[in-house]
Amino acid sequence: HGERLADLGLVQPRLTEVSVKAAVLPFARFPGADPVLGPEMRSTGEVMASAVDLPTALAKAERAAGRPLPTSGTAFLSVRDEDKPAAVPVAAALAGLGFTLVATEGTGRTLRAAGLEVEDVAKVADAGVGGETVVDLVRRGHCDLIVNTPQGSGARADGYLIREAALVARVPCVTTISGAAAAVHAIANARAESALSLQERIASGV
Repeated sequence: HGERLADLGLVQPRLTEVSVKAAVLPFARFPGADPVLGPEMRSTGEVMASAVDLPTALAKAERAAGRPLPTSGTAFLSVRDEDKPAAVPVAAALAGLGFTLVATEGTGRTLRAAGLEVEDVAKVADAGVGGETVVDLVRRGHCDLIVNTPQGSGARADGYLIREAALVARVPCVTTISGAAAAVHAIANARAESALSLQERIASGV
């Protein structure tokens, strides 16, 4: 019957690095596609990055996948009501990293109530004649990171227009709060790291 695993004296290996695998999705090849993940998505490839910690590995993986995370600039936030409480620590962390915060009215109200300094920008549907909307902000290159949790579907939804503009302008767009939190940690831990050859990796035991 063989030996029991418990009797073999196996030792749990001590991991010295973390690896992150990121899918490469072909949104840019399909104009008008909404870059929100769904069960029908098919990636055109994958990349993997390794580092001594998860945030750094994530930052490297996103960079390798063609989605480099910014380390400064302006961050725009617009999240659905149920995500607003969890968006506060994400926004606070971004502010702490020196980002300027911009938000739509509802999200901005929540962030200001938490003591954060936020600039308002109009939704597309709420913009007056000649008023600047978040889509204008993205198209003019005045936005470096977007946190937008979907509130609707289809071309008429504000979120769709925001994500479409981000895709065209190649601005990183995060569509979940958990993803936003991970991205913030990655930005905070971003640092230059030299690549290791296969021989160096084997020699180092990682």
